[in-house]
Amino acid sequence: MTFDGPCAVWYGRMSNLTKNKINKMNYLKLLLVATLLSFTSAHAKDVKVKHTFAIENGNFLYDGKAIQLHSGEMHYARVPAPYWRHRFKMMKAMGLNAVATYVFWNYHEVAPGVWDWKTGNKNLRAFIQQAAEEGLLVILRPGPYCCAEWEFGGLPAWLLTKEMRIRSSDPAYLEMVGRYYDHLLPRLVPRLLENGGNILMMQVENEYGSYGEDKTYLREIRRLMEERAVSCPLFTSDGPWRATLKAGTLIEDDLLVTGNFGSKADFNFSQMQEFFDEHGKKWPLMCMEFWDGWFNRWKEPIIKRDAEELAEAVHEVLEQGSINLYMFHGGTNFGFMNGCSARGTLDLPQVTSYDYDALLDEAGNPTAKYHAVKKMMATYYPEYPQLEPLYKESMEMKSIPLVEKVSLFATLDSLASPTESLYPKKMEELGQSYGYLLYRTEASWDAEEERLRIIDGRDRAQLFIDGKWIATQYQTEIGEDIFCQGEKKKLSQIDILIENMGRVNYGHKFLADTQRKGIRTGVCKDLHFLLNWKHYPLLLDNPEKIDFSKGWIEGQPAFYAFDFEVETPKDTYLDCSEFGKGIAFVNGHHLGRFWNVGPTLSLYIPHSYLKEGANRIIIFETEGEYKEYIHLTSKPTFKHIKGENL
Repeated sequence: MTFDGPCAVWYGRMSNLTKNKINKMNYLKLLLVATLLSFTSAHAKDVKVKHTFAIENGNFLYDGKAIQLHSGEMHYARVPAPYWRHRFKMMKAMGLNAVATYVFWNYHEVAPGVWDWKTGNKNLRAFIQQAAEEGLLVILRPGPYCCAEWEFGGLPAWLLTKEMRIRSSDPAYLEMVGRYYDHLLPRLVPRLLENGGNILMMQVENEYGSYGEDKTYLREIRRLMEERAVSCPLFTSDGPWRATLKAGTLIEDDLLVTGNFGSKADFNFSQMQEFFDEHGKKWPLMCMEFWDGWFNRWKEPIIKRDAEELAEAVHEVLEQGSINLYMFHGGTNFGFMNGCSARGTLDLPQVTSYDYDALLDEAGNPTAKYHAVKKMMATYYPEYPQLEPLYKESMEMKSIPLVEKVSLFATLDSLASPTESLYPKKMEELGQSYGYLLYRTEASWDAEEERLRIIDGRDRAQLFIDGKWIATQYQTEIGEDIFCQGEKKKLSQIDILIENMGRVNYGHKFLADTQRKGIRTGVCKDLHFLLNWKHYPLLLDNPEKIDFSKGWIEGQPAFYAFDFEVETPKDTYLDCSEFGKGIAFVNGHHLGRFWNVGPTLSLYIPHSYLKEGANRIIIFETEGEYKEYIHLTSKPTFKHIKGENL
């Protein structure tokens, strides 16, 4: 074996004594770092230099030379675009050579046929380009289904209005996937490695072996990609045991198989190797999702993992194969894009923070895990160049005063135009995918106490009679009797505010009725359904529409505005611990949901969302719990919840 190009120069600088001391393993490692240096140099100067990537004889080959992939997962949708380069530099500082990301379909097709690839954090091409400029290869995971603790696993909610079976070979579903690829893949193909870019390989579907065994579907996804000029190596990723590998892979079609796990690499890789041997495949082993932390759900303890134990577990993986650290940096589920777990008849929504107890925290600073893994890699893999990590400053600000407030019902007409129907309609039927939906009707009381029931609804319902809060029901509570006092023969206004708290992102409930949000059947008074409903879709995507000149009534859902001045913007956290439940905005940016049940009690504010000078935070609070002052903190706020560290 000989070196050429930059490899030859680098190797030639060694003394003969040093060269003679290199054993076979070190030789391969030195070859790898020389190849990586060649990649970094080429891409930093000219992203159009073409390279090759192949899978042969149990190795990944970059320009014909063996390479081990040390990758970190980061989703561009969860990180403000001005911070992407910082996170890439943090990857390089630890010695990584690749970044992996999902592409969330519903993040870009914001309504049927309406696409957004430019605003906010949505410029995927810029993300890939910046990775190239920082010397990182890219592993693309384009769905159509992603999981990732993201709303509906990245699938558009409007698919639920179509006659189709998602994640299957149903032609109606495949037609929609093909249309998605028509918009996505032309943006990626010019950036394939062989075309002078840095996209190394792409994934087919995601963890399909944990959902189905429709191999026709997987083959159709592959065909749709290849027909649109995707020529890089393709792969699947699944749980490492035989049942999922058998159901979710295309090993019989020679499509690379990777595994997902978070510990016990020896055992899990042995299961994968046994599956490879069974099919006569001499492939490199790779953990495509090595879970270095975990996500969090409302009302549950924060999940933590010991840093030193993680470093040892990562080393165990690297002794046998390649790795993608899931997550290297988690970021934030801005807006309404948090996912939801499914457990029996319950859905368990996840919190806004996607910190994940990852190697970088939610704000992008290195954690104890980062330092432990970096130290381990420096010890056992010194051929991977490392740099000093970067740190970001944060700020605090106490007692920011409330300047104006308005009740939701008072400003309702400025936020939404009502749609009328005889019976209540589901959120999706109204063309709405996320947020809140207010239902309104009128009824006369036939007794001094009436019984009301919301029949078949999700996720969280608040009932108001003539503007007064009566009851809140959550998930399986919806449908229980609600007894309301009133004046006989009096006409009363009935308002029901429904919150969609997020659709499932994993499991077998994608087609369940619970994923269709709002009131699905109707509302009964006594024993009959009430008629003549108005629907106010509250996407709350433009807080400028809030009319603060209107009135405020205690106990109603309301908007609260807080103005403050900033001299030098820095990252910070909005302490929501003294508010009940709702969402928050800063300068029009939707920070996500808060809920005082915990475990998170604050919302991350990136410094790029702040301005020098005047700033405004608007809080939409639904429980009638608020304070005259808010506080910004330098660190997140948590509620301690006793329970198992899952």
